[in-house]
Amino acid sequence: MTQEFRILESQIREIYGRVIYTHKTHEKCADLLKSRNDGLKLLEIILSALTTTSIIAVVIGDQKTVEFIAVAFSTLLLFITFYFKENNLLAIAEKHKQSALEILAVREGLLSLLVDIRIGNHSIVELQAKRDALNEELINSYRGAPKTLSSGYNMASKALKENEEFTFSDAEIDRLLPESLRRN
Repeated sequence: MTQEFRILESQIREIYGRVIYTHKTHEKCADLLKSRNDGLKLLEIILSALTTTSIIAVVIGDQKTVEFIAVAFSTLLLFITFYFKENNLLAIAEKHKQSALEILAVREGLLSLLVDIRIGNHSIVELQAKRDALNEELINSYRGAPKTLSSGYNMASKALKENEEFTFSDAEIDRLLPESLRRN
């Protein structure tokens, strides 16, 4: 492999690494927002039930304490309702999922490009053209992507570094392949 191929491979490996993190971050942001939405919806149901129960207790009885409790639950419920009006967490989560899918296509293209470099059956000009096309596709994906959350990035980092969510041993891959395609 010549020096220019090594330089190109190094650049593509760097891009590939960043794309892996971006893809996983968007996946984790989608999961995080979905969980947050589910938790808030559950809280909304609980507060609604508590508000209704408190109001019924106020109508039946005559205690100031129950009236204050009913007002508190009702106020919390109002804040959550306003939050949902301003923040459609499921729609944002869906945008993260879509971005992850678009970035996944680029990731797979970069991986194929790295393989092509190692095989050595393409000219440097052809490989640069493929790289440039993938970069353009990546930039377009980033333009439409929602802003990621730092907690999503932290989850992605842990998933990739500690849990090795993106790596497979030969034995794991062999178990997924038909016997005729296995290495061991």
